[in-house]
Amino acid sequence: MIVTGASSGIGRALAELAVRAGWRVFAVGRRAERLEGLRRSVGDATDSLATLSLDIRERGAPERIVREALERFGRIDALVNIAGTVAAGPISLQSDEALREQLEVHVIVPLALLREALGELRERRGQVVFVGSGVARIPVGGLGAYPPAKAAVRNMTRVARNELRAFGIAVTYVDPGAVATEFMTRAGFSGPPPWIGASPIDVARRILDAIERRKPFVNAVPWQAAFVALGELFPILTDLVLSRAPEIVGTQATGLQEGVTPLPAAASADGQPPSEQVSSSQTREIPEYARNLSPPQSMPPKLEPPKPEPAKPEPPKPEPIKPEPPKPEPPKPSASSPKLEAALEPLAQRMQRSSLSVTFLDSLLVPGAELETGDVALRWAGMPNKHERVLTHQVLEALADANFLTRTRADHYRVQRAAN
Repeated sequence: MIVTGASSGIGRALAELAVRAGWRVFAVGRRAERLEGLRRSVGDATDSLATLSLDIRERGAPERIVREALERFGRIDALVNIAGTVAAGPISLQSDEALREQLEVHVIVPLALLREALGELRERRGQVVFVGSGVARIPVGGLGAYPPAKAAVRNMTRVARNELRAFGIAVTYVDPGAVATEFMTRAGFSGPPPWIGASPIDVARRILDAIERRKPFVNAVPWQAAFVALGELFPILTDLVLSRAPEIVGTQATGLQEGVTPLPAAASADGQPPSEQVSSSQTREIPEYARNLSPPQSMPPKLEPPKPEPAKPEPPKPEPIKPEPPKPEPPKPSASSPKLEAALEPLAQRMQRSSLSVTFLDSLLVPGAELETGDVALRWAGMPNKHERVLTHQVLEALADANFLTRTRADHYRVQRAAN
């Protein structure tokens, strides 16, 4: 397992837990002394841990990480992208370098690592993990390009999952929630309050469980994910609450110099800043016209939009009589798979009502392919409800009873034979 951002926080916790669970871990981080502390923490299991002190944005870093991991352990089964960075301040005032660093660390380098490890992951039918954030769904000001970068992570995870499914590679998206690490405080923020901040160890346990069970999604702190989903439904109210109480998400600034904003990214997910102190060459005065972009202490006055002139009513036009469209015929079962139809006959009416076609199931039956109930439900139903997930489970069980599939573990199957 390759773990980036392993110097501290979630990355370090995952690396340590994975070694203790029997994984061989190649841990990457920027601080050599922190990685040495990780080695000491695993005790007698140091043969199962290799470390590399490296900034993943360095030229050739992805190739080096994959090459040295293979030299040390001979295989790659999982790639976990945890390294991250945030630059404090308004996004409209950040330098090109600060914006570029955030997008490189969160989007470009993880994809480069995936590309370099793709051959191994295909051979091992491995797994890739991308770590997102709640700000991918509810953008929060003052974090620079961090929210848009995490939104890109959430988007690219779904694209990669669809592309790599045919190769047997599982792709997992993790929303870790608000976690009590040094990530936010090193960037000049207060960080989440104690009653909100989750333990990095608890989040790491959920990620390790997702890897071992090949889950497509992980909401590490379910109650936080529920509030994020609720906030998405009421964006205006959510923005109002967060603008008045930034301490809820830990973005309340602490110790920033008045009128000065850092230009480069201020911290990384493993807690490593570009330097321990920001030099004068890395800061600049905020222009007078832009100072009002800082988070306001009180809400600005609400501007009344101009009232549109009332439109003159037009006389109603007679609607032409439209011919009644022909009633759609119910989907016909595929005539090419009589054995498949026979296996699914007890569920045929429910499948027809839910638009789950025999043709779709026929396409899944590629000998050797791995199927997981949640993933199959996602592919045919989009965002499956409880009924659709139950139906998917019953269909896969019926196929297993008919010897099309073999049960490997709970809700996981391997295709034994095609329909014909």
